[in-house]
Amino acid sequence: MWPSEFWMSTTEIEISVVLPCHNEQDNLQPLVAAICAALDPLRQSFEIVITDDSSSDGSWALLQRIAAAEPRLRAQRFARQCGQSAALWAGMKAARGKVIVTLDADLQNDPADLPKLLAGLQKADCVCGSRVAARSHGDNFIRIASSKIANGVRNKLSGETISDAGCCYRAFKRACIADIKFFNGAHRFLPTLIKMEGFTVTEVAISHHPRMAGEAHYGVWNRLFKSFGDLLAVRWMKKRMIRYQIAERVGPPGPA
Repeated sequence: MWPSEFWMSTTEIEISVVLPCHNEQDNLQPLVAAICAALDPLRQSFEIVITDDSSSDGSWALLQRIAAAEPRLRAQRFARQCGQSAALWAGMKAARGKVIVTLDADLQNDPADLPKLLAGLQKADCVCGSRVAARSHGDNFIRIASSKIANGVRNKLSGETISDAGCCYRAFKRACIADIKFFNGAHRFLPTLIKMEGFTVTEVAISHHPRMAGEAHYGVWNRLFKSFGDLLAVRWMKKRMIRYQIAERVGPPGPA
């Protein structure tokens, strides 16, 4: 377990870039460099938080070496493999920024799109990347078809209109996840969970690149079938969620 002071700092961070990582040793060095290149011109303080989901390759050793040279990188490693949702949630909980950005570590999400997502926060609380327009240039037919079917089913059953719910490239204000109850598979439904908390969500078109190194960890099974039970749970939560508005108050104010 990390000592508590490992994550403590009085430095105010504007942006936290959060990534899950599993066996991505060949992508990590160019990934960190690309994130820094995209954010440095914005002249805002930022950190990169990577959670290693108990990789079996050299990812953790490489993260240690990168962190020694790049102080804005903070990394943590799971004792055992827990999955993408757990790695994302652990990173979001460790993040210190006013704004949190999540993306994958495989370089299919282009860090050059970071300023575009951050700019979208001027109009909404959460900005989701959409790969729909770009996927035809980077994925094979099976991946494109499975993604299209999965998004269609999710939107039909959840009453949403998100064009690319499976894309984890998102920027959102920290308050968006303050009261969310995360669960395995929740990363696929984060826009819906955020909207359920009363926040606004929008989409922007982003780039999408073919994987150049490492192996994909999620296939057709994950997109179409494995998440179906989670979808039904989210649909139930959406219907049963308690909603109310306070019309007036008297007496001493309560907690903020």
